[in-house]
Amino acid sequence: MNGISGIYGGIGTTAHHRIGELEHRQGMGKLGYKMDDPDRPMTAAEIKKTSFKDLVLGGVGEVNMLQQRADGAIEKLMCGGEIGMAEVLTAVQKADIAFKMMMQMRNKLVAAYQEIQGMRV
Repeated sequence: MNGISGIYGGIGTTAHHRIGELEHRQGMGKLGYKMDDPDRPMTAAEIKKTSFKDLVLGGVGEVNMLQQRADGAIEKLMCGGEIGMAEVLTAVQKADIAFKMMMQMRNKLVAAYQEIQGMRV
């Protein structure tokens, strides 16, 4: 494990590689944005066509991207590259906030799943 990734519950380079492959294959980047044109939000028709799985994979892919950027910024700083401490701290904070949000969403989904399982039919 390396850098920021190692801190967050054992997400290693293999997981990053797999998530990156899925993100690339699904064509999702920033949540609600397409990878081929990241500045253009998805239209209502595109959102309707997008599955829940694709949205989740896109969100996980974005968190992964932010963590990789933070790792790169730390590495660049440690190697004496031209990057300011403020930029590194901003990248690390963005990755941390995105990861915490993803974990809260996961916790809510697990709780909802457990509640549904507990219902009597």
